[in-house]
Amino acid sequence: MSHPVAPQAGPLPVVLAGARGHGRTHLVNIHRLEQAGLVRLVGICELKPLSEEELAGFGAPEQSDDFAGLLERTGARIAVLCTPIHTHTELALVAADHGVHTLLEKPTTPSYGEYERLLAGLAERGTACQVGFQSLGSHALDAIARLVADGAIGAVRGIGAAGAWVRDDAYYRRVPWAGRRSLNGRDVVDGVLTNPLAHAVATALRLDGSERAEDIAEIELEQFRANDIEADDTSCLRVRTAKGTRITVAVTLCAEQAGEPYVVVHGSRGRITFWYKQDRVLVERTDGGTVGDGNGAVDRAGTVDRAGTVHGRTDLLENLVAHLRDGTELLVPAPRTGAFMRIVEAVRTGPLPTPLPADAWYGVPGEKAPRRVVKGIDALVTASADTLSTFSELGAGWAAPPTEVHPR
Repeated sequence: MSHPVAPQAGPLPVVLAGARGHGRTHLVNIHRLEQAGLVRLVGICELKPLSEEELAGFGAPEQSDDFAGLLERTGARIAVLCTPIHTHTELALVAADHGVHTLLEKPTTPSYGEYERLLAGLAERGTACQVGFQSLGSHALDAIARLVADGAIGAVRGIGAAGAWVRDDAYYRRVPWAGRRSLNGRDVVDGVLTNPLAHAVATALRLDGSERAEDIAEIELEQFRANDIEADDTSCLRVRTAKGTRITVAVTLCAEQAGEPYVVVHGSRGRITFWYKQDRVLVERTDGGTVGDGNGAVDRAGTVDRAGTVHGRTDLLENLVAHLRDGTELLVPAPRTGAFMRIVEAVRTGPLPTPLPADAWYGVPGEKAPRRVVKGIDALVTASADTLSTFSELGAGWAAPPTEVHPR
């Protein structure tokens, strides 16, 4: 549970730190909530001010590269932090020092030590911090929980997650910290498991109800890189949770074809697949029984809506506003990202990602620059989610057995 906060009324003044790149999506969302009368954009913190063109339709908020000063001058109540990973802790604590609540982009912090420092600072100052795992706002999560509780797929056997994306060389050149494990002596940990496809990890943990640090019993990692970077771009993770669930996550940024990432809950009598970016759920039964879709609908052929049932989603900034206005429970408070942060720490302290041999990948044109493709990776990622196996167990010639990491 997050620290209790005093109720707030009226549109809440918001400062956005990091308004370019992915930050643009936050800018657009803030504008949407402005139109709904929930917030007011009062400041933007960027090293280089946004142009009139970039701010078209967004009014004239104060702009400054001095985050603390901007908070003071604008009287902000919320700060949306979409800044480099290695700045998360400091900026969130600066906001807390000013009594400002935060929506903090994932990953929460780049190390578990920083995570503990963040939690201690938030508790001391009494401010709320929501972490930006947008998939955890999906109403599909509750629907899946109801299906599992009702025995729709029998006893849960495990959870697999798969993500196959494409990123070209320009992706790693867009900012100095991209694809780095550290920068100027500071941890970054910008790998495929911890940042681009971190939602696959966090969503699998949420579906198991294993979100806090103590919920992780064992971690195994297989980390690789086809690109000339420090961090991993093709990796497989296997977790055993405290309740005994086996969770695998297989992800890559070197896919043959870009696909929708998903999480699949395996049961003794079927499976539930959740495409978390689409909020889409598909239930499949192996015994032809009657099942529900989590909302009361059934399909007596044994499959619920073969196109998938699409659910709604609660926006995380909107949820934070509701928390401050009437005490609505936060969907992703920082303490509920502890299990994810155990995995970040395992990646940070584990062996360096293994460079893939030259015959394991090939180059193709990308959207803005050439990109590298790992041969057969799409099928491997799918097979991992289907069988809860690692790349090495699936027979990938370039994959060494997993490194076991014991959470502290």
